[in-house]
Amino acid sequence: MGSEENDVKLRILQAAKKLFARQGFNATTVRQICEEAGANVSLVSYYFGGKDKVFEALFAEYFSHDLLKEDELSRLDPASGLKLLIREITAYRQREPEMICLLQQEIIMQSPRMDLIQELTQPIWILLRDWLKQGREQGVFHFRSLDHTFISVLGSILFHNKTYYFKHLLDDIEEDPGLLLEDLTRFIFQAIGCGEPV
Repeated sequence: MGSEENDVKLRILQAAKKLFARQGFNATTVRQICEEAGANVSLVSYYFGGKDKVFEALFAEYFSHDLLKEDELSRLDPASGLKLLIREITAYRQREPEMICLLQQEIIMQSPRMDLIQELTQPIWILLRDWLKQGREQGVFHFRSLDHTFISVLGSILFHNKTYYFKHLLDDIEEDPGLLLEDLTRFIFQAIGCGEPV
């Protein structure tokens, strides 16, 4: 595949990522994607096979498939694992805000594309739940309901960037990535009864 072909495909993906995040998948047309990308409308079918396949290609291209490597994870204790997960997901959120926005929209709408998203993200969420469970069994974490705690921690990590609705109530939402990670990690660890993060 030539560099010009790669360039066009990448422009189509970047345009789709931007428009899907802003307008949603259903409200975005192939024509809009191609106008944004400066590409001929027939190229979506030619390169990807349609809008649904563009969606799949976005997750193939921009989702961190090696977010967490299994062999490294088996050696981590629950507190270290949870801290790593918070750090990696927060870094991905900052690196790919449009992908996170798209992911959040699809989850909220319970879209027909959920199977693809679940296939990619389920291992991460299973890991989070397992670490919470192990941490409680080992007496490191202290909480009543595993299910409620799992959903609360997941919400804190994944949906933290939805602050625009509350902007008028916020004094000075911290934008520094390091401080955000530190605050988020401390908040989650205190919420699950662990005190200071390890």
